[in-house]
Amino acid sequence: MRRLLGCLVLTFCFCGATASAQPSVSAPSSALQYVPVTPCRVVDTRLSNGPLGGPPIQGGTYRTFPLPQGSCNIPASSGAYLLNVTVVPEGHLSYLAVYPTGENPGVTTTMNSPDGRIKADAATVPAGTNGSVNVYASDTTNVIIDIYGYYAAPSGSTLAYFPLPPCRVIDTRNPNGPLGGPYLLGGEERDFPVLESTCIPAGLEAVTYSFNVTALPRNGSPLAYLTVWSAGQERPVVGLLNSLTGTVVSNAAVVPAGTGGAVAVYPSNDTDLVVDINGFFAPAAPGGLSLYPVTPCRVIDTRHSALGFTGERTVPVLSPPGLPCVAARNAEAFVFNATVYPLGTLNYLTLWSDGQPQPGTWTLNAADGAVTSNMAIVSSADGSVDAYASGRTQMTLDIMTYFAP
Repeated sequence: MRRLLGCLVLTFCFCGATASAQPSVSAPSSALQYVPVTPCRVVDTRLSNGPLGGPPIQGGTYRTFPLPQGSCNIPASSGAYLLNVTVVPEGHLSYLAVYPTGENPGVTTTMNSPDGRIKADAATVPAGTNGSVNVYASDTTNVIIDIYGYYAAPSGSTLAYFPLPPCRVIDTRNPNGPLGGPYLLGGEERDFPVLESTCIPAGLEAVTYSFNVTALPRNGSPLAYLTVWSAGQERPVVGLLNSLTGTVVSNAAVVPAGTGGAVAVYPSNDTDLVVDINGFFAPAAPGGLSLYPVTPCRVIDTRHSALGFTGERTVPVLSPPGLPCVAARNAEAFVFNATVYPLGTLNYLTLWSDGQPQPGTWTLNAADGAVTSNMAIVSSADGSVDAYASGRTQMTLDIMTYFAP
C-alpha cells in the first residue's frame, strides 16, 4: 500500500500543469540485444480472470503481469520487452503507465485516453521482479498487451540496433508504385518491398526494421485496426493501431523483414499508409548498439509554461537544467514515450538528432487536438534531440531505455 500511495502522489503531480522532471540518474546496466518473436497476445483483461487475463484494471490501482508465464514462449531471463499496449477504457482514462515491477514509475506515462477511445501505443519496458511488468490505470480500463520481441544478454542469436537517418519508406498518397499508391483496401493484404527504398543502405540483407507507421483513414471513416508483419508469414492475430474515430494515428513498430525483405500490411478498412524508418536490427557488427534499461524518468515537461511551443525546440537529454535521467555519456539513441497535449490542431510532431537537418518524417499525429502518445527511438550525436511541432502544443518526453555501444 505504501508503494501504491507513493505512486498516486507522483501521478497527481503529473496531472497538473507544473509537473517537473524527476531527480533520478540511472547508471549503465548490462547490455541487452533484441530477439524478435512472432507477434503474440500475452495479456487480455477482457478474458476470464487469471494472471494474464481479467479482471479489468480498476481506476487508481495497478496489476502485475508475469509475461514469461504466458503462452508466447518468452524466457524468464529476458531483460526488457517490446510491447504493443492497447487500452479499451470503460470511460474516461486520464493515463496509463507500464513499468518494471519493483520500480516506481514516478510521473511517467505510456498513454492517455481522456475521451475514452480505444488506443494503442508501443512500449519498450525493462523486465521487473520475476520478469513482470506493472500496469497502473488512473481510471478503470481493459488492457491488451501484444509482444513483438524481447531483449536478452548478447549471444549468437541476438540482434544489435543500427540507427538510420529518419526517412520515409512508404507513402500510399504518392503515385502508384511498389512503395506508393494506391491506398490500402479494407480486408486485403498488401506487401511492400522495403529494400527497394532509397532509405535503405545499399546491400543491406533482410533484417528487422524499426518503423513509425501512420494510418490515414480514407475520408475520415473508422479504421477498426491495422496489422503489420513479415511478408510471406501467416497474419498474426494482433493489431498495431486503431482509429475508430477515423483520425490520423501513428504507432512505432519493429517488424522482421519477410520474403525478399518485404513487410505485409492488412487494414480492416480503407486507409492510406505512411511508414518512416529510423533504424534496423541485425547481427552484431561495428556500429551496432545494445539496449540499456533505466529507471522510468521524465526528460522534459513543457507544461511549466502555459504557452507550450510551436516550431523547433532542442531537448538536452544528457545535460538538462536539472538532474539528467541517464548518466551514460556514450548513449547514441534514446527510447522515449512522447506525449503531446495540443492547444489546437497538431498535424504532426517530429523528433530527430540535434544538429541534423529536420527530416520529412513524423513521430506522432494529433490533427483532432487530442492528447496523443507514441514510442520513439531517436538518435543523438550530442546528448540532445530536436522536436518540431506543426502547431502549438505542450509535450512530455519520458525515457525507459537507451542504446549505446
